[in-house]
Amino acid sequence: MIRVLNIISDTNIGGAGRVILNYLRFADKSKFETLAAIPRGSLLKEPLEQAGAKVVEVDGMADRSYHKDDVKVLQKVIRSVKPDLVHTHGALSGRIAAKRCHVPVIYSRHSAFPVPAKLRRPPGRWVNKLVNEHYADRIIAVSPATAENLTDGGISKKKITLVMNGVAAVEETSPAQRAALREELNIPEGTVVFGILARIEDYKGHLYLVYAAKQLKDRGYQNFRVLVAGTGAFEEEVRRAVVEMGVDDVVQMLGFRSDVKELLNILDVQLNASYGTEATSMALLEGMSLGLPSVASDYGGNPWVIQDGENGLLFPTKDSQALADAMARMIDQPQLREKLSRGAKKIYQSQFTGEIFAKKVEQVYLETLKGVSHGTKRA
Repeated sequence: MIRVLNIISDTNIGGAGRVILNYLRFADKSKFETLAAIPRGSLLKEPLEQAGAKVVEVDGMADRSYHKDDVKVLQKVIRSVKPDLVHTHGALSGRIAAKRCHVPVIYSRHSAFPVPAKLRRPPGRWVNKLVNEHYADRIIAVSPATAENLTDGGISKKKITLVMNGVAAVEETSPAQRAALREELNIPEGTVVFGILARIEDYKGHLYLVYAAKQLKDRGYQNFRVLVAGTGAFEEEVRRAVVEMGVDDVVQMLGFRSDVKELLNILDVQLNASYGTEATSMALLEGMSLGLPSVASDYGGNPWVIQDGENGLLFPTKDSQALADAMARMIDQPQLREKLSRGAKKIYQSQFTGEIFAKKVEQVYLETLKGVSHGTKRA
């Protein structure tokens, strides 16, 4: 058995936490034992334990990548559980602790965003390269955009392996269940239902969806709805814009929903308007497993998940008119939606299943333990 200690500082269940949970669902438990060091009180504790991980709660570390006190605590954890390999999700403190304990360490980079100018040029570029390459034997990039971020910051391609996220297929609900939920949400028959299921933060682009809905209404479209499920720091601003733009009849703010999978089942098209931190969107992958076509911005990792004209439509980031145009095509052309739906399922099954993802991660584990070094490639 190969013992792998994951270190993650999140107190909530975010994208990195979901990646670990997705891995655990499909891990080869006959060969790999998974442990997780998390901040005390993290919401990840229960789902990680239910998924089969042994959880170690750590005092400190909460929602921060580095603190010297966290390094000391994590060194004690590593010496106590004696892992063969440490896998950090961010968590620079964990990487430093692993190196000090002489345990091989993998760092997963889960986000994609423009590299600050200070890291593109010396001396910041040199420091960034030194720190990240010294404190990681291998770096996993979850999208080509993430890999590009890393190399833009000076990190060698030889350190990076591309492992795009994968997810479990979302279970299909029955026609009766779908009809009941549409009735609950007062969605008339024949309405084309778009949806975005994400935290409501500025960089997720919800305002551009509101502007696009306004443009569609101004063009005379009425037979569509945009379901917005989620909460976040930008929620009130989006709610205010919905009212001020006069689109509260076609944009429904649903708030927090525990029935995310049921909501996915009643959508005709999934939306993603992100212009910050988007790597491999697991929401898009889950929709693809149901055959949901997408309209997505061309930011970050989206173009490597959504192939324009194959499983969805891409639009230029922050361009609400182009977004409205793509949504109009989806409303006007049911045959296009059907074609993209078939493409979504095909691409999901060939590239983004949970089984494919878990095998790629485990291959990186094995290669790291063998000391394999190679340039950036798909695992």
